Amino acid sequence: MKIIKRNGQEVIFNSDKIYNAIVKANLKVSDRERIADDQIKEITDKVSLACKKKNRAVSVEEVQDLVENELMLVGSPSLAREYITYRYHRALARKSNTTDEQILGLIECKNEEVKQENSNKNPTVSSVQRDYMAGEISKDLTRRFLLPEDVIKAHDEGIIHFHDTDYFAQHMHNCDLVNLEDMLQNGTVISGTMIEKPHKFLTACNIATQIIAQVASAQYGGQSISLTHLAPFVNDSRKKIREEVEAEFKDAGVQVDEKVLTNIVEKRLRKEIKSGVQTIQYQVVTLMTTNGQAPFITVFMYLGEAKNEQEKADLAIIIEETLKQRYEGVKNEEGVWITPAFPKLIYVLEEQNIHKDSPYYYLTKLAAECSAKRMVPDYISEKKMLEYKVDKNGEGHCYTCMGCRSFLTPYVDENGKPKYYGRFNQGVVTINLPDVALSSGGDMDKFWKIFNERLDLCYRALMCRHNRLKGTVSDVAPILWQYGALARLKKGETIDKLLYGGYSTISLGYAGLYECVKYMTGYSHTDDKAKDFALKVMQHMNDRCKEWKEKENIDFSLYGTPLESTTYKFAKALQRRFGIIEGINDKSYITNSYHVHVSEPIDAFTKLKFESEFQRLSPGGAISYVEVPDMKSNIDAVLSLLNYIYDNIMYAEINTKSDFCQVCGYDGEIQIVEDDGKLVWECPHCKNRDQAKMNVARRTCGYIGTQFWNQGRTQEIRDRVLHL
Repeated sequence: MKIIKRNGQEVIFNSDKIYNAIVKANLKVSDRERIADDQIKEITDKVSLACKKKNRAVSVEEVQDLVENELMLVGSPSLAREYITYRYHRALARKSNTTDEQILGLIECKNEEVKQENSNKNPTVSSVQRDYMAGEISKDLTRRFLLPEDVIKAHDEGIIHFHDTDYFAQHMHNCDLVNLEDMLQNGTVISGTMIEKPHKFLTACNIATQIIAQVASAQYGGQSISLTHLAPFVNDSRKKIREEVEAEFKDAGVQVDEKVLTNIVEKRLRKEIKSGVQTIQYQVVTLMTTNGQAPFITVFMYLGEAKNEQEKADLAIIIEETLKQRYEGVKNEEGVWITPAFPKLIYVLEEQNIHKDSPYYYLTKLAAECSAKRMVPDYISEKKMLEYKVDKNGEGHCYTCMGCRSFLTPYVDENGKPKYYGRFNQGVVTINLPDVALSSGGDMDKFWKIFNERLDLCYRALMCRHNRLKGTVSDVAPILWQYGALARLKKGETIDKLLYGGYSTISLGYAGLYECVKYMTGYSHTDDKAKDFALKVMQHMNDRCKEWKEKENIDFSLYGTPLESTTYKFAKALQRRFGIIEGINDKSYITNSYHVHVSEPIDAFTKLKFESEFQRLSPGGAISYVEVPDMKSNIDAVLSLLNYIYDNIMYAEINTKSDFCQVCGYDGEIQIVEDDGKLVWECPHCKNRDQAKMNVARRTCGYIGTQFWNQGRTQEIRDRVLHL
């Protein structure tokens, strides 16, 4: 059994320390109040057993809470007070030096919480440590100077989560929909160097990767680009190649048939497209941004964006090559083809590719094969998105999310034209829904009262995010604000006009709808007895966002938070505040957004249909998934799922596994096993448990994670049931 120290380090649980602490406190009270040694041993045993029953690593604070409770029960208030006083003085002594301890813990790679905070960051790498160090300083400044005390207190207690406090001290925002088209067609500036419009596809791909890296270093969330913006350069390359081939034949004095000439040109063009796509894939996975990680980049594949038939045909070639290369994967240090985390791919299901007689159905079949092997692409239904995302002119639109799931709301510019590329999200604050329910004690009237109080708190916290960005000058991130990624502002101009009127969004996140509903009604939200209440909770959050939007002229939007480390934090907070309630907070995680609980038996089609109703009520961002076994030999079943997604839900993914053991070469599923109260990854073939010698890829919160996870998320992965 393990215990998490205050600096985040995990060590072996030692009950002697509990015993010794009680003994010291016991010696300071009068003989009359003093308890016997066997009572101290009994308390120690009770606390140790309670910790063991949690089936996870416990924190020092949790252990001390348990000790306090037991001391109060033995009828010695003086002893309990002495222990509490000792604990208080120790806390005061630590308070002045918490940041130093956190930083030293992460430098020495002893801080387990930081090590497992982001499943795509390697905490042993110096650049990652540097980013984490800066983050700890930012958190410290944020806590002491930048946020109100009630927001910090609620964040610490797990009532809400104020996301990305490690970047809050800087004037940085969350995620973007990069206007790659503007930057490629009209030129841009990177690191003070003018980059003009490219004249061939390969050059456009090279510039795109540089833009991706620059954008990733100027914000902290995900970003998305569209392959459509690269498609016009395919024809530019075609013309250039044709000129070169004609010149070669002319120099050789050879007459060539037009059909032969075209075949040669298209063959060379395909070679260039392959090189361009390979440039994007390999640059993205090998780039290291100033955040100490590969860019969190999503690539959008949507035939419906093409401006003409030629561009659509060229876009189809790029999509085909992108899918083929992702299907192949990338080589790990052992030279074995594995699944990379990035770029994330999104493929739009549309009339042009969804039916067997559709002209681009071959792309959908290739996408299905790729999903079965490499877990991407994810899928957007054009049909449902046009239905959901309707602007003030009554027109529906299909567009990509900004990263893993954060969607912009429909927007029409001053010329009456829809605009999506070049927009962004200001940030997120998440409400812990199970905490609202448990705080109410199951009383419905009290629930809605507390719910509104917590939402008011979230509103104030979100306004802190907004006001921190207000007054930011464009010079802080020229690639974003001056050179086309998000805007073309003047030097010295503030970004304020982009924060209002719906140009950007700001997100009210939510988590744990399942646990909230289960506690309040006694049923899962999939049950008809509880579903209406669940929908009312969702609608209420939407109504509050609308109210705030009208008040502030800021586009507040409801967002299904992709909990990663926070799922563990919220679960621990619920256990500390309310004890363990079976079926509600007895796990080391809480359920993401509106999702069906990972352990609940439900078939894939029923799950997607059910969650589609909730996804519609999560306009600021949401993604649904189905957990499937190895589908590489059953592509027809994957295609059936895609057809169902097209007709029933806006945005969904198919979760499978993609692992490799570097010790024995096993490429099946790496297992999660328990070792002295801690969950660890183990190769079922050779029993290898060294995470440095295995490649594990899992969906956790929209993105694929490849650097392993905290105990809460690991337990959630273990508990998942198959839906197909």
